[in-house]
Amino acid sequence: MLEHGDVPRLSIIICTYNRAGLLSKTLDSLLGLDMLDEAEVIVVDNRSTDDTASVVKRFMDKYEQQIQMKYLLEPVQGLSAARNSGILAAKAKLIAFLDDDALPVRNWISTIVNTMESKPAVMAMGGKVAPIFENGRPEWLIKPFEFPYTIMDLGNRIKEYPGKFHPCGANMAMRREVFNLSLFPLELGRKGESLLSGEETWLFGRIRKEGQSILYHPQMAVDHFVPASRLTQAWIMKRYYSQGLSNALGSEGPVGNLLLWGKTGAKILYIAVDSVLSAVSGSQGRKLLNKCRLESVRGTLHMLRNRNRESATG
Repeated sequence: MLEHGDVPRLSIIICTYNRAGLLSKTLDSLLGLDMLDEAEVIVVDNRSTDDTASVVKRFMDKYEQQIQMKYLLEPVQGLSAARNSGILAAKAKLIAFLDDDALPVRNWISTIVNTMESKPAVMAMGGKVAPIFENGRPEWLIKPFEFPYTIMDLGNRIKEYPGKFHPCGANMAMRREVFNLSLFPLELGRKGESLLSGEETWLFGRIRKEGQSILYHPQMAVDHFVPASRLTQAWIMKRYYSQGLSNALGSEGPVGNLLLWGKTGAKILYIAVDSVLSAVSGSQGRKLLNKCRLESVRGTLHMLRNRNRESATG
């Protein structure tokens, strides 16, 4: 256990909103982790209306000799605001984020700490996220839907994240210096029951622009709960629509908007071609995927139109 005044090697931030039951399981899972005595845990309650506060207090009282932990209440609604609150309170040079419904493997902390301390060029890292489906995996949930459901498996080899992939918010870590210039943007990310996102893509995009390394490590693994309420076609279509909104919110300046219009036009053309092909021989999942892609386009166009109207009215 860390003595008073000792600096932890890792700060673990868990942001939560109205999921006390799941949070309790996540907190219990921390107790079996290697090197827990060299970490601090910061639970950020984003204005929960259930018994989250009492769940955390009971856990802290029961295990105060085993785990260094603090509870913060963040009154500004939104995941980005909650994460920023945790970052500002963190003491360690390494910061990890864990979802309130994720269960890390035993060597989760040691994998993060040992990797980042031995590889100074690595600015951020993530790993496997395996789903725990409440009602089983739907037949239509094909491979392209995995990333929106926070499912991540890039194999068993340590490597740089390829292409457009990056660590998932349920299981990511980075050096504190990542946030020297800016914290998470408040206009992006979940807010209450909304499905806005994009703050993680924004962050890792900045890291890549600086030429920094983002590492995938298969042993930095968690199991992640997927509730039945999200395993519906209506939910995944809403998720894609919200992603379209997020894409537009994340575009900056005239050049950014122009690039976004170009990408959106190309996406519409691709969807049109693929819809014709999948109409004959495509699976249920592939047909749903094109519907979801159209929802993403609709979200982007909706946000761009609103932005243009706001600009026109001054």
